[in-house]
Amino acid sequence: MPRHHAHPGPSRRKVLATVAGGAGGVILGGVGAQSATAGPSGPRRRTYVLVVDGCRPDEVRPVLMPRLSKLRDEGTTYPAAQSLPVMETVPNHVMMMTGVRPDRSQVPANSVYDAAERTVRDLDRPADLRATTVFELLRAKGLTSGTVLSKRYLYGIFGPRADVQWKPEPLLPATGHAPDSFTADAAIAMIDGSDPDLVFVNFGDVDRVGHSDVTGTTVEAARKSALAATDHQVGRLLDHLVETGKWSTSVVLVLADHSMDWSLPSAMVSLAPVLDADPLLKDRYAIAQNGGADLLYWTGPEDFRDRAVARMRELTAAQEGVLSVHAPEELRLGDRAGDLVAYARPGHRFTDPRPYSNPIPGNHGHPATLPIPFFVSGGSPLVRRGHVSDAPARTVDVAPTIAALYGLRAPSGGWDGTARTDAFDRAAR
Repeated sequence: MPRHHAHPGPSRRKVLATVAGGAGGVILGGVGAQSATAGPSGPRRRTYVLVVDGCRPDEVRPVLMPRLSKLRDEGTTYPAAQSLPVMETVPNHVMMMTGVRPDRSQVPANSVYDAAERTVRDLDRPADLRATTVFELLRAKGLTSGTVLSKRYLYGIFGPRADVQWKPEPLLPATGHAPDSFTADAAIAMIDGSDPDLVFVNFGDVDRVGHSDVTGTTVEAARKSALAATDHQVGRLLDHLVETGKWSTSVVLVLADHSMDWSLPSAMVSLAPVLDADPLLKDRYAIAQNGGADLLYWTGPEDFRDRAVARMRELTAAQEGVLSVHAPEELRLGDRAGDLVAYARPGHRFTDPRPYSNPIPGNHGHPATLPIPFFVSGGSPLVRRGHVSDAPARTVDVAPTIAALYGLRAPSGGWDGTARTDAFDRAAR
């Protein structure tokens, strides 16, 4: 039975978009959705959510990221901002666009054990996401949205929900993402061609380089180069908004989905050999490895579940390098997260089912990777200038914040996040 799913891999350029007409057919070609003009009430508002995947808040500083540092200082920033469990890319992007936690969206991690298929797999299919997104809420109000998502599985899970989608190309074979230069090109092309009211962009280079940077525990050489390069690509996008006259109507929300932690080659935790050595558990469990987090599943007879889960908890908690073990409901992860969630200590990583399954030094998913940058800026008069908020902003707050800007209704059951309206100047509304 498979117990591990490796991280995906990338490829290179060609700016294409998929224009989805609701539940209708899909068209591949140049960005060509109908350009929105004004909102249903009042002047036009444009919103750009820019995710610098895997960025730490301390990295947004002038020496590394001058454009983003300036943008942050000109708006409202949230120094206490954090990601949410599991601190991985897919669940936190889903939280951004749904405003609900994984127990409602059914997207708890990048990888889960699929009992129906009896395998560990990425959550990368449109049907995996079982919650209303802000894209549908905008469409119901007569507004448009677009996605420019550099990673294959992000493109996959959001599918045709937005009105315009860029299919990430080229995908680098080892990482499953399109380089940031192509991502910026695609975002600019989408703004010129369709000009959606909301554009959701994922820049993946910082994360992908962070995973592979062997100097990450010390000088972080490759990481620093990636941060500077991504800052340049974001700057290109911002400059284009100014050059095309869209800046004055733009709200730009910048954040990360998680941060990054590095481990030495020896600082690994492999649970499979320990669980295999127990007669009750052997061949009756699955592990979905998510870097700094392992999701554990009992796959044996239901009558033995309670005993088996207790044994898995006991064995896992006793391993050096394990920070804590949780029931999924404690973390609001839902049934898809299995029976237990184990977190690695800072400077450690999980590697299952074998010690060589996860050789990369950079990982996330565990509490060490909670802190993220989160700020609201842009040229719109709505933006509150030079403000530092002590509010505990979270990735799940993005959708309700967008909803507050456009007067969108909350989804059935309400928001799990909070609209960060202190980022907006009341006098300008």
